[in-house]
Amino acid sequence: MMNLDYTRPEFFWLFTAFLPMLIWYIIKTKQNSAKYHVSSLLAFEQNGKPFRFYFRHILFVLRLASLSLLIIALARPKTIERGGSSATEGISIAMAIDISSSMLAQDFKPDRLSVAKDEAINFISGRPDDRIAVVGFAGESFTQCPLTTDHASAVNLLNQLTTGIIEDGTAIGLGLANAVARLKEDDAKSKVIILLTDGVNNKGEIAPLTAADMAMSLGIRVYTIGIGNNGYAPYPVQTPIGIQFQQMEVQIDENILKEIAKKTGGQYFRATNGEKLSEIYDQIDQMEKTIFEKEEDISYKDHFMPFLTLAIFILIIEILLRNTLFNTKP
Repeated sequence: MMNLDYTRPEFFWLFTAFLPMLIWYIIKTKQNSAKYHVSSLLAFEQNGKPFRFYFRHILFVLRLASLSLLIIALARPKTIERGGSSATEGISIAMAIDISSSMLAQDFKPDRLSVAKDEAINFISGRPDDRIAVVGFAGESFTQCPLTTDHASAVNLLNQLTTGIIEDGTAIGLGLANAVARLKEDDAKSKVIILLTDGVNNKGEIAPLTAADMAMSLGIRVYTIGIGNNGYAPYPVQTPIGIQFQQMEVQIDENILKEIAKKTGGQYFRATNGEKLSEIYDQIDQMEKTIFEKEEDISYKDHFMPFLTLAIFILIIEILLRNTLFNTKP
């Protein structure tokens, strides 16, 4: 059976008018009754009572039924359809990416930075409910994309990250501190930084562990990724005849990156090739699943029209009967 709710239930007070209407009808019926004296009822018994006698109250009943349906229609009956509560996964993530010249090393194909950007984009695309910020750092740090749910813009801006746009070097502390600043005022229950670098901190006014303390005080987890294979890799070197690639030892300050992750409740990873970096992002994706309950989806469907239509139909029937079968005028 349909469970109805009403938008304007105050209209049901109109039903209280039915009592005086009923009293008025009873009094009027008695007043309209004709009385006369006869010596015998035999003649009336033979003729029988007319059909109007048996159905004399049908017009009043139809009028009450029509008014009742009209009142219900005015109260705006409706049904409530509940979609049920649903859960979604969403956190705030700042991605701090090293764009120093060493990120052009070709132990990853075509180079470290290109692979790092591609995998970061894949990660963002797989988390549609997250808020994403992008930070670039080398010898300095800057915000490439503020925290946003517009992932198309975030991906576009991340794609534009390139080497050589700021002072060269590796300021891990500055990059981390900038990412912390992007998340500081956010009201998300879960905040995460993914910091990717291929070097050793050698620039910047903020030490990496100082930035880690800042993140820890704000409840921000930091996942650190060291990117670069083991041993030697072809690094770009500026020479008088242009950029040349030379085999140089891969140096990543893994101790600092591990300490940053440990302080903040995150984890350190080492990516020695593109496949490994993809696996690392998959692991982070699985670890960072924060459930938020969405409000229950509620929709309303109006049902006043059937009541209004039926009220009009009954009123028409009453008017037709009053002017045909129950018409007492000569």
